[in-house]
Amino acid sequence: MDTSQTMQEMGIAARAAAKQLALAPSEKKNRALHTMARAVRAHEKEILNANRIDVAEASKRGQRASFIDRLTLTPERIEAMAKGLEDIAALGDPVGEVIGHWQQPNGLDFSRVRVPIGVIGIIYESRPNVTADAGALCMKSGNAAILRGGSDGINSSREIVRCLQTGLASAGLPEKAIQMVDSTDRACVGEMLSGLDGNIDLIVPRGGKSLVGRVQTEARVPVFAHLEGLCHVYIDKDADVDMAVKVTLNAKMRRTGICGAAETVLIDRAGAGHLLKPVIDALVEAGCEIRGGPVAAAADNRVKPASEQDWTTEYL
Repeated sequence: MDTSQTMQEMGIAARAAAKQLALAPSEKKNRALHTMARAVRAHEKEILNANRIDVAEASKRGQRASFIDRLTLTPERIEAMAKGLEDIAALGDPVGEVIGHWQQPNGLDFSRVRVPIGVIGIIYESRPNVTADAGALCMKSGNAAILRGGSDGINSSREIVRCLQTGLASAGLPEKAIQMVDSTDRACVGEMLSGLDGNIDLIVPRGGKSLVGRVQTEARVPVFAHLEGLCHVYIDKDADVDMAVKVTLNAKMRRTGICGAAETVLIDRAGAGHLLKPVIDALVEAGCEIRGGPVAAAADNRVKPASEQDWTTEYL
């Protein structure tokens, strides 16, 4: 079977599953999510073994340390993945929620009601935790998911999807509601961007600027996209110093290799006198190189003068 035919069959199966999911009661979806979490914990060994293969191959190919960090799973990260599934189960069910109601002068009543989108294609880089998050969030909101992760994480994602499908089956929901493109052939991405003969309703890219740019350029279906992770922390002049330091350290140093890590700290000029030094001290002590504007650079010789490029660079 060629790539095109395989992808078309995935689309047909996803459409059929989406019709069932749209009508699935909250209890079934939540039961599936809790079983998914248990399956992830029960298959920790298999997931870690698969991840070691992915990490070893990525290392051989000379991938950057930040890339390897995003790809790597540990027992702690697998537990966080399972906990994330349970957290999604605890969320309210958006399907059928009435978010607006009004009456026209002629007596007609209107309601704005949340409904599932249908089939969502998610294209992302090699971050195995996204496999669990994306599949679970789509399912909770009544949507079928076709997941195409980066080829470097294919073995890890394969094991995780097995756990997700175990949860679906245990709750009497269609296993095809969460499918993974189990191929490293880049033609699969092109097939998804074409819409699979109308069977994909929305594409969500999650990754770097080049990935998002390709999706936006080539997609023939609606795209829900984002820009690069140039994340900012703003510290108000009246902010508590200890809290400002803790928030800044967490935002930047918790995991420096992820797109959600802070790149820029903006401190209210009126509070720089008492806020700047503690923040710089904490970041330097944590091993962070700091590049700043004229005020910050003049205030502390540990701050290197920033170039214009620094303000638009994502440091992963």
